[in-house]
Amino acid sequence: MSDDDKALRRTGLGMMLLFWLIVLGMGAWWFNGVFEERHNPNANLAQTLGEGNGPVTLQRNASGHFVAPGAINGEPVEFLLDTGATYIAIPGELAERLGLERGASAYFSTANGPAQGYLTTIERVSLGGLTAHDVRGSINPTMRGSTALLGMSFLSRFDIQMRDSELVLSPVGER
Repeated sequence: MSDDDKALRRTGLGMMLLFWLIVLGMGAWWFNGVFEERHNPNANLAQTLGEGNGPVTLQRNASGHFVAPGAINGEPVEFLLDTGATYIAIPGELAERLGLERGASAYFSTANGPAQGYLTTIERVSLGGLTAHDVRGSINPTMRGSTALLGMSFLSRFDIQMRDSELVLSPVGER
């Protein structure tokens, strides 16, 4: 085999390797989007609605939960809607990043058992086009992750309607 044939063969192998790397990369990118869509089917909510609009319709994710992007004091946050939570429950690290002030120490009954945390008042909470001011929250230092539980201190300010895999939040009096 001549040197020209070997060079041509190496070029062909390199091109084939590059092709498969591109195919695998695109497949990984596509599957990542599929998994993200399964985790948070409402990911585009923040971009589609402006403040003052309503109602907000959320889709249940593959695990049966309502996950949606929102904002605390204008900073983006991922929310997990939790009608069993009294307050908006915020992990300690997220509360630090958001600059939330720790108020009185308090004990909470959580799904994972009793926990000690701090009460706080959040100036502004937004979900889609719905906004509430001066919302009670709790800072939970032992709570892990970057997802805040959106509890009834926010949700009770709106009409809630659940049907099949959808949850609709509307300003009070609107439907």
